[in-house]
Amino acid sequence: MNSLLTIIVPCFNEEEVLPLFIDAITPVRAKLPCETELLFIDDGSSDRTLELLRSYASKDSSVRYVSFSRNFGKEAAILAGLKETKGDTCVLLDADLQHPPTLIPEMYRELTEGNYDSVAMYRDDRKKEGFFRRTFSSMFFKLINKMSKINLINGATDFRMMKRPMINAILSLPEHNRFSKGIFNWVGFNTKWLPFETAERPAGESKWSFGKLVAYSMDAILGFSEVPLKFFSKLGFFFCIMSFVLGLVFFVKTLIWGDPVAGFPTQFIMLLLLSGIMLCFLGVIGLYISRIYVELKGRPAYLVKETEKDNNSK
Repeated sequence: MNSLLTIIVPCFNEEEVLPLFIDAITPVRAKLPCETELLFIDDGSSDRTLELLRSYASKDSSVRYVSFSRNFGKEAAILAGLKETKGDTCVLLDADLQHPPTLIPEMYRELTEGNYDSVAMYRDDRKKEGFFRRTFSSMFFKLINKMSKINLINGATDFRMMKRPMINAILSLPEHNRFSKGIFNWVGFNTKWLPFETAERPAGESKWSFGKLVAYSMDAILGFSEVPLKFFSKLGFFFCIMSFVLGLVFFVKTLIWGDPVAGFPTQFIMLLLLSGIMLCFLGVIGLYISRIYVELKGRPAYLVKETEKDNNSK
């Protein structure tokens, strides 16, 4: 019996690019030495994305889809795709064709011929991105590698192929706040990294603004690092020692020179500095507590509104 490869494709308002994606993935599927299925995850799209997915699924039994009740984010879409995977192997890629489907046969060959559990792709050339965005991305990978126990390759993407044991390991993690790149690294398993050049988006617009990328980076750091808490704890201890030393200096100075009033500007500045640091520390604690609050509520990462089975029964 031939093995089955599930091709997981998260979608959010991709009506313009979906027909192009189908045209691009069809010849790729024909070249693969295994059976394949297409699994689209509609992340609460407000355009004709769901309508197109219904059409594809009604014409081809190997095309499936899961449609969310609203937009829950790409991380939720990745989780849903992994849960709904029927194959003993799966591959994650974006619908916007910036992850070239033509690389899937090479990934499958590396996965099956080598002693690997996963084949992951990283961006080798990011010159097409703006300087500021490229610099921020590079800084993020360096920062999270230093602040956490995971080790991400600069330019790592969600474009990845995995075998069933790794899929099951990922699904065993119950956390709600997810950073898939970090989870893929945390669960271990033997991974082969391959470089690729990001293709130009042929249609539609990117859903990732700079602000969303910053928020995504913060989620990643909070999810895999305790360094922010440790940093402010050490900073607080440092200022306690410094305040004791300065208090001793001012006490001796007052005894010798009798000048208790001088130094008011310094005290005022120190008061503002310490107040700012305490507010930052409380903010960091608040972020961690908010994540605990979300986890304790136990709400699902996503809610399903419709699948291809519902469409077929109509």
